[in-house]
Amino acid sequence: MNAATELNFDDMLRIKLEVLRREHRDLDEAVRAMEATGRPDQLALRRLKKQKLALKDQIVKIEDQLIPDIIA
Repeated sequence: MNAATELNFDDMLRIKLEVLRREHRDLDEAVRAMEATGRPDQLALRRLKKQKLALKDQIVKIEDQLIPDIIA
């Protein structure tokens, strides 16, 4: 086993977080492009926004796992 290639759990979460953020950004650009057409397909637009919201929920969940709770 090569210890240098093994990732710990937090590292895997950070990678997953970056992938989700990139997908969220891509969906955001797709929504803006669709809205810029003037008469966007409302159903497709709604689906994109729903996917974007689901990604945001996953992002927040992972961020919560990475950031330790601080008891004040």
